[in-house]
Formats: sequence, structure tokens, C-alpha cells
Amino acid sequence: MSVWDDLVGQEKVSAALEAAARDADRLVTAAAADEPLPEASKMTHAWLFTGPPGAGRNQAARAFAAALQCVSPDRALGGTPGCGFCDGCHTALLGTHADVTTVAAVGSEILVKDMRDTVRKSFTSPANGRWQIILVEDAERLNEKSANAVLKAVEEPAPRTVWLLCAPSIEDVLPTIRSRCRHLNLSTPSVAAVADMLVRRDGIEPQVAEAAARATQGHVDRARRLATDPAARERRAAVLKLPLRLDDIGACLKAAQELVDAASEDAKQLAEEMDGKETEELKAALGAAQGGRMPRGTAGVMKDLEDMQKRRRTRTQRDSLDVALGDLTGFYRDVLALQLGSRIALANEDAGDALERLARAGSAESTLRRIEAIAACREALDRNVAPLLAVEAMTMALRAG
Repeated sequence: MSVWDDLVGQEKVSAALEAAARDADRLVTAAAADEPLPEASKMTHAWLFTGPPGAGRNQAARAFAAALQCVSPDRALGGTPGCGFCDGCHTALLGTHADVTTVAAVGSEILVKDMRDTVRKSFTSPANGRWQIILVEDAERLNEKSANAVLKAVEEPAPRTVWLLCAPSIEDVLPTIRSRCRHLNLSTPSVAAVADMLVRRDGIEPQVAEAAARATQGHVDRARRLATDPAARERRAAVLKLPLRLDDIGACLKAAQELVDAASEDAKQLAEEMDGKETEELKAALGAAQGGRMPRGTAGVMKDLEDMQKRRRTRTQRDSLDVALGDLTGFYRDVLALQLGSRIALANEDAGDALERLARAGSAESTLRRIEAIAACREALDRNVAPLLAVEAMTMALRAG
């Protein structure tokens, strides 16, 4: 199964990346054989992947990285790079390839200190792969200093270095950076395409796959999680019951606390899975003695790790809250569709009784105000407002309508 099979409903993007990967393969082969380089090429040193949440920006970038590192012998016979099985593809997809560096935001920003080593590495030749690839998953979170560091590297790249930047929209990236990138925009895949992927790739029952794809409105990652994780389905069910519980101020405050607590529990579970392992690995790398005593001069390194883990817990909590807010937005969107007599398919058919009840009890104008209140909560969280305060304000606004 090729790396391109992960790009759900993105036929145009897949075709463009396949063509670029073939040209990239020719460039490397010609350089190795000391032959003249092709005059025209669809390959370039910097790419910008944009698209709405769930469209698969990061998956597209990683599939392209795998294709660029592909070492399958089929390439010599005219096959498209990106077989998905060779060592180059396999390690690039897993994130363990020595020449594929991934940068993701741990907190709300990607700091310049997180980019220094990566930018330095971008000027080196590949260690054992065909290209030196830098994949920035959250380019919209580059702050001014880290963005300027990336700009310098993109302006004058090494001959065999490729930058892959991912962001929600082209406006989220500095004009000076995006002007040096080839832009590919991904669209939200259809519900049918996501459901088909869940059946083929994950072995999900067709009915469950369709329900998950419809509930997440084409968000690939959330659909997969909803289809495979019973705990995720339970959390979603609890969120969809929230609009019916906002009878008084006390109920609003309680519902807000429960949403924030659930998000905190998600962050805690991730921390338990990752923090201890990272800490022990770093201690071993620094030469900690038996019994846990650390060598002198390593306290600062350990403190940096603790700060990074704290930022990650905050980010995880807010990402979990954002999933719940997305579910709430979809719920009220269905209420609005019923109030307006729209024929569009409902995303939350399993909550049909609650949708009908709220549609009869309110007006389209009040539903729109509730959707705006959810959007305002998301904006507040992006501005680092305390999660509980932001969610309490939202639940009060949902009650008021």
C-alpha cells in the first residue's frame, strides 16, 4: 500500500506530489551519476500545505517526505516513489528516519530555541537518505523570532534540503516565507471518503465508520479515534447532552467544570504515558548514577525538559477542549438546519431527540448566537484565557441564547 493511500479525498494534491517526487528522484539519480540535471522540474525546496482541521495537512507532508526518501527498486522500472514498504518509506512514516526532522508546537508557540538545532541541521547534507527534510507541523505557531530563523533557512537552502510547512491557511504564515514556498491547499474530504478509508485501512464496520465520519464532518483523525476508541464516544455523548442541562446558573458552572476536568484528564493521561519515559531517557543520556543522582551541570537541561512537558500538558488540555467545542458547534449547526428546514444531512443523527427539542424551543437567531458563543470561547482559549473562565462564559451564553 503506497504512501499516497493516506491522503483521503485529495486526488489533486496527490497527483502534484507524485509528480514532484518523480522529478526529485530524477534529480538525485542524475546528480549521483554525474549526468546533466533535467531542465524543468516540478520539485522545489520549500512547500506549504494548508487546509482546514482534519483535511490531512500533516499526513500529506509526511507522505511526501516518505516518497522523497523512497529507495524501492521499482523506481528504476518507472514506478512512482512512495511504495510504503521500503526502509526509506517505513522509517519516514514512523518518524524515525535520520534525515526527516519533525517540528511540532509543544505549547502555544514554537520558540526560537526549539528551531536553532533544526535550522542548523537543514544546512547539512543527508546522513544516509536521499534528502534532508524538515517538516514543521504547526507553522502557524512560529513566533516572530523562530519564523525569522526559518526564513533565513528557506531563503538560502542547502542543495538537498526540503522544507515542508503545514498551517491552516496561507495567511497564517509570514508573507516572506510563503512567497518562497510552493502552495498546496487541501480540502475537507467527503464523509463517504473518510468512511471508506476507515473500512479499508482500519477494518471498521461500515455502519460504525459512516457514523464516525458523519459525526466529525470529514475530520480524518477524529473520525478514526471516534470509530476505534469507546472512551472518545463516551466523551462525545456527554458533550452532546450538555445543551439540555443548562437550566440554571449552577448547572452552567457545573457543566463548564466537567468539560475542563475531562480535558485535564486527557492531558494527565498523556503526561503519564510520555513524561516519565522522557525523563528516564534523558537521565540515562546524561549519565545519571544509580539511585537517580544527576551529574553536575545538568540541572538546566532537566529544567528545560520539565518546562517543555508543562507546555505540552497545557496544549493537550486545550486541544481536548477544542474537540468538545467542535462537537458542540456541530450539534447547534444541526439544530439550525432543523429550524431553517434545510435538507442537509445531520451530523448528529444519534442525538435526534435532543436536536428536535431544542429546535422547537428556540429560534434560528438564538441558535446563531449560541454558535457565536462557542466561537468566542475558542478565540478566548487561543488568547490564553484561563480555560474554566472561558468555558463558564460560554455555558452562560448558551443558556441565555
